[in-house]
Amino acid sequence: MARRILIINGHPDAAPERLCAALCDAYAEGARAAGREVRRLNVGALDFPLVRSRQDFEKGALPGDIAAAQAAVKWADHLVIVHPLWLGAAPALLKAFFEQVFRYGFALEAGGGRGLGGLLKGRSARIIVTMGMPAFFYNLVFGALGVRGFERGVLWISGFRPVRHTFLGGIGGASAEARSGWLAKARRLGVRGI
Repeated sequence: MARRILIINGHPDAAPERLCAALCDAYAEGARAAGREVRRLNVGALDFPLVRSRQDFEKGALPGDIAAAQAAVKWADHLVIVHPLWLGAAPALLKAFFEQVFRYGFALEAGGGRGLGGLLKGRSARIIVTMGMPAFFYNLVFGALGVRGFERGVLWISGFRPVRHTFLGGIGGASAEARSGWLAKARRLGVRGI
């Protein structure tokens, strides 16, 4: 069970009234109540450029916010990523964040292609995804390919095991009761540290 948890709000809009921000708050509240250490990152509030070349990915200078994010990932034994579903996957800013943070030499062996062990072994992850469509529909019709690609192509290949996900669908027209239920679910996951 995780003792040190890093919660990443992957919504590009850093406004605290967003559902993603509230889910991060609820998870953190549950985790702290259970005696866990919690740190937070809000991707929408960070300043970093896009990775535009292989040279950037392999040897480019680390922006200050990215160096701090790498230190937070190293510190954590459990990563929680909360984001909305945009066009079937994570928002572009969140993907750009992970391209900066999970570089060769940090998450993957330098040079790449020499195995799938990853350099961040011993950590687990949970992805909490909000979406307008019903969650079962995203799973059934789309195969949750955007999220599964991220789970395998970023976290799993970097050594995270297990990687779990929670899909919260139908958020657009959700009642206050449904929202309250989602926040309670995030709080319970925080208490359990999973």
